[in-house]
Amino acid sequence: MVRTNFHRGVTAAVEAGPAVAFYKHGWHSWSPTGWVDPTKPVSPITDEGRRLGHDDPLHAFDARVGGSGVGLSEHPDGSVTLLGALDPGARVWPDGSALRGSTEGEPVEWVTIAGKEHAVLREYASLLAARFGRRGGKRVRVWCSWYSFYEDVTEAKMNEVLVGFDGMPFDTVQVDDGWERAVGDWQANAGFPSGMARMADRIESAGFTPGLWLAPLIAQSTSNLAAERGELLLRDEAGDPVVAGINWGSPYYALDPTADSTLSFLSNLIEEAREWGYRYLKLDFLYPGAFPGVHANPMPREAAYRTACEVLRNAAGDDCYLLACGAPILASLGLFDGIRIGPDVADVWEIPELVALGDESGRGARNALATSINRLWLRDVIDVDPDVVFFRGDTDLDGRTLSALRDLATIARFVGVSDPPDALDEDQRIDLSNTLREDPGATRRSRYSWDVDGRTVDFSWILGGRNSPTVVGGA
Repeated sequence: MVRTNFHRGVTAAVEAGPAVAFYKHGWHSWSPTGWVDPTKPVSPITDEGRRLGHDDPLHAFDARVGGSGVGLSEHPDGSVTLLGALDPGARVWPDGSALRGSTEGEPVEWVTIAGKEHAVLREYASLLAARFGRRGGKRVRVWCSWYSFYEDVTEAKMNEVLVGFDGMPFDTVQVDDGWERAVGDWQANAGFPSGMARMADRIESAGFTPGLWLAPLIAQSTSNLAAERGELLLRDEAGDPVVAGINWGSPYYALDPTADSTLSFLSNLIEEAREWGYRYLKLDFLYPGAFPGVHANPMPREAAYRTACEVLRNAAGDDCYLLACGAPILASLGLFDGIRIGPDVADVWEIPELVALGDESGRGARNALATSINRLWLRDVIDVDPDVVFFRGDTDLDGRTLSALRDLATIARFVGVSDPPDALDEDQRIDLSNTLREDPGATRRSRYSWDVDGRTVDFSWILGGRNSPTVVGGA
């Protein structure tokens, strides 16, 4: 049983009672998410390149803990109180025994829900699904080129993959980053001499849905797009392009998601990808679409982001699966079929340099597991992608971590794989095939504990926290 109340406004507050923990919900796919000490000050990342892509830029230097769109307080008796928005653009933080929320000026619909954690999150998810609509809903089985080839993907390598995985029960084979001339210049580079339409046809002929990676809301500073289409770029008060991060050896700029020229560019880009034959599009680095700047048509940041995403959705059509990555979570609901819910897994537990910076959004199995596990409640609203599972034997991950990744994919019902076929021995291929074919049921039993096909899966060793009191009911 839960208690639910609604309120519309720019701000909201609820007297929740004494709090022993606060559920901090990160802004976008990679932003750290989980239960934290509500009284512990936040230590911002000092490296600007990392900080730009870590969380909401307006709150990058906040000393107090806060979360995007929703927050929960856990009380000494194990019950929780949730304060959440049913519209994009809100932030929630703990304030002593209260939860408080605010927006950047536009009123939203707020909801307060109290009760047992599992029931509270399910109620919130059902309200979000009613508000935005539920897309997706089917189990996803996708092979992605990223952790095989990274940016060195080529037509020849993809052809070898298709031969090597002949008969393997993937739904989709997706070409990831590395096929394009530059991020922003969405034409095939020299590694794909036959072009991307031919690649899609080759994937289709092999019996898979063709998938393609794009980052439509950004442009490398070194790209032709940045040099020749300045009207597409979001600019700051000084008139300079807004830098949204550093990657691919250079800064990358945010596009202005409200400019008519940008919306036309986005529509044409997606329509071209569809004409090439791609029916699964992984749209990455989407969060700069909600960066602050001087918009051509002023509106709240997350409303601007949704404006662009609506164009992407309409251009793709309902028969195209759209996976959002690096995407503001609540602002993406109803427009995408699936969404990444954690950082990149990589094939290592953690990266020492990122640990030293305090960056929990960076690649590594620990970060990916920690954030994804704390977002599994989103399954009732949108397909959730926890990133890939490894079957090959040459990673630096131990057996316990590999099992956790596989269990997480099973619970999410989103099985991503990126092993090259020639890296798998016969037993590993059989294991992969069986995993793709099997779809065991999963029932949540406590905060970090699940029943998966009759066995108990406990993720608490990853999170370093205690389990909440047992909850009852399917997940």
